[in-house]
Amino acid sequence: MAFRNPPDPEAFRAQVYAWVARIPEGRVMSYGQIARLIARPRGILVKTYLGLGPRWVGAAMAHAPEGLPWQRVVNSQGRISARPGGGAGEQRRLLEEEGVEFSPTGRIDLKRFAHILPPEKRAKAPPRRDPPRRGR
Repeated sequence: MAFRNPPDPEAFRAQVYAWVARIPEGRVMSYGQIARLIARPRGILVKTYLGLGPRWVGAAMAHAPEGLPWQRVVNSQGRISARPGGGAGEQRRLLEEEGVEFSPTGRIDLKRFAHILPPEKRAKAPPRRDPPRRGR
């Protein structure tokens, strides 16, 4: 079964925006990092969520409300992801104004600029286990 959107898109977006709002100036997080901070929706298998979660975060960011530091979310390689309507140049400019540096190939050193939460700030709930598979 393929899911184009999370089961409850509004609730998922709210969680994404809450995490993005916590990213400090001069730091970035990847779509996947943010997805892993959000509890997996009921009925979605772990493997499915690991593949779709970052995409759902990206879709949520395409509708980010005014004032959210959207520029602080990048892909897992530390690059700015292409988006409809452009904005990559603006994102880079905003990040550079915050002190984030880019390599000559347009990559951010995530070891240096990634926002990593200390364990006590991470979600406390363990991920739900997938239901056992039935035999054939």
